[in-house]
Amino acid sequence: MQQEVLHAVARLLRQTRWAALATVGAHGPLATQVAWDPDPDLTGGQLHLSRLAAHTRHLLADPGAALSLSEIDDGREDPQTLARVTLEGEASPFDREAPEWTAARERYLARFPAANQWFEFTDFTLFRFTIARARYVGGFANAHTLRADDLRQAAGMAP
Repeated sequence: MQQEVLHAVARLLRQTRWAALATVGAHGPLATQVAWDPDPDLTGGQLHLSRLAAHTRHLLADPGAALSLSEIDDGREDPQTLARVTLEGEASPFDREAPEWTAARERYLARFPAANQWFEFTDFTLFRFTIARARYVGGFANAHTLRADDLRQAAGMAP
């Protein structure tokens, strides 16, 4: 895997805080915007979701999902040159009693301090999104599929 691709993917996963979450329910597909907190090794991350939302109910019935992250649209003539990555994987709720829940919550709150109030609401659940594969597009003829080992390698590179 090319070093510049790994750098670009790591940058997108770490810097982008707002992502499109795609799920599928009984009435078909749904896409919604969610806050995204990547794990240090970039093989997954956290989503903090309300059980009142349709996308959360979809995930509880079928954990298969995708997240789409993109560079910020800077007004360039051709937005298709913006770097973007689609993460395919599964999102499963953390068990609040599990030791990893506390660490995941702390990481999430370090990135989104204002979310602290939502952890007090019983309908909000912290989900672990595990990435099966990532599809990076950095512009025309610059598309790459990455697996967990590629993401770990990207995470270990200097920013």
